[in-house]
Amino acid sequence: MDFILNHLLTFILFLPAASAIVLLLLPAKQVKVIRWVALILSLLPLVLTLVAWFRFNPVPDAANPFRFEELLAWYPAIGSSYHLGVDGISLPMVLLTTLLIPLAILASFSVTEKVKAYMILFMLLETGVLGVFLSLDLLLFFVFWEIGLVPMYFLIAQWGGANRNYASLKFILFTMGGSLGLLLAIQMIGVITGSFDLPQLFQMWPKLADASLFGLPTATVKAIAFWAFVIAFAVKVPVWPFHTWLPDAHTEAPTAGSMILAGVMLKLGAYGFLRLVLPLFPVEAQRFAPWLAAMAVAAIIFGALSAFAQKDFKRLVAYSSINHMGFVILGIAAAAWAYGSTDPAVVLSANLALNGAVLQMFNHGLSAAGMFFLVGVIYEQTHTRNLDDFGGLYAILPVYGTILLFTSMSSLGLPGLNGFVSEFLVVRGSWPIFTLATVLAMIGLFFTGAYILKALKLVLHGPLNQKWKGKLTDISTREIIVMAPLMALILSLGIWPNWLLDMINQAVAFWY
Repeated sequence: MDFILNHLLTFILFLPAASAIVLLLLPAKQVKVIRWVALILSLLPLVLTLVAWFRFNPVPDAANPFRFEELLAWYPAIGSSYHLGVDGISLPMVLLTTLLIPLAILASFSVTEKVKAYMILFMLLETGVLGVFLSLDLLLFFVFWEIGLVPMYFLIAQWGGANRNYASLKFILFTMGGSLGLLLAIQMIGVITGSFDLPQLFQMWPKLADASLFGLPTATVKAIAFWAFVIAFAVKVPVWPFHTWLPDAHTEAPTAGSMILAGVMLKLGAYGFLRLVLPLFPVEAQRFAPWLAAMAVAAIIFGALSAFAQKDFKRLVAYSSINHMGFVILGIAAAAWAYGSTDPAVVLSANLALNGAVLQMFNHGLSAAGMFFLVGVIYEQTHTRNLDDFGGLYAILPVYGTILLFTSMSSLGLPGLNGFVSEFLVVRGSWPIFTLATVLAMIGLFFTGAYILKALKLVLHGPLNQKWKGKLTDISTREIIVMAPLMALILSLGIWPNWLLDMINQAVAFWY
């Protein structure tokens, strides 16, 4: 037991990969066995994450905020190491990941084609995503960043909808295209500093005055690296105008793939801004913060307007993710602009905005995963996502309708549910810093209510579409079990968000 506790993060990280090997050894024809083994094994990282959660001390040390650190030599010749650790920003993302993967696997019990390969890909995807959140080495961060792309590509390409080949190719080209610049920037930093270790780079890189490379001055080298990081992470979030891959990927992905894509993988880009861009490039981030805020507002407004225009239920939810993640970027931009300020009011506002941004990442993961799952539930019975094909379904699907209403209100930002808390913090913190941007963001917030209510009206209310009478059954027990943990967290964070905000705030106060 002591060995596991001393290497807790390694076990969390590689248990899914080990589970994939176990699934590989099972006979492909034993579909039920594969499903249940995959579900049980996927719960192990969640259990260990809960152990880490309850043993975590949220108050950071004066010099080091990271907990459960593991450090081993990996590529000593170039200064790269196997370095893992978590703080109050990364641990909530690890919890979100290890929670959503078992729920996605349980949601996938209806998948009948190539079940063994499907479950293996989900396990490998979990290792890739967790590696990004746990890595404290820049090169290791990039390795896991790329690993997570491959399983999602195959999940879309093999189990997606009619246009899955186009959507999967677009997904991989956009995300890998952004990653090329990220790799080059990481190599630049490694060559100049001789290290990829993040705690060292946090101290060294921002203060480095002699960072010339190929005859380029320090400011130019840092600007190139900064924009390479920003573009890579902006594509992943995605921020307007790098967002066009997302609706296609979501629309064509299988239900569980959309749950993880929206619930976790979009957070990788925002996490990159938090973990790398702000600490490594504080001066550059402050200089270009207004541009980042403008991109965030564009995502909020255009995401909401695009969602309102959709007739495809799943595509509507996909565009809503662009809208909601825009608030995350707005909070990050506000914190970037406030760098170095000694004005207590500005510092407080930046702190509130950044707390809201991190909490919004977690909250959106819950509500978006739930919404995509509920779209999948109704699609499995009706084989349509066209909103005009539904109507009045509350009369025959009361339990499903109630759960959809509850989850939709979380996405809308109803007070008392989680979405309100995080978006309020972002708006409150951004208001004194980017007043015009915050005002314009309210346009997107207005249309958020419009597209949510439009979807609920067309699906649940109005006259019952008679072609569904006697043909649809209410949500099953398995499907309720998938939604129950999400709903519990949505409600608890809406009523008492401090159980998570205290951890986030300690980390934010340390870094920013």
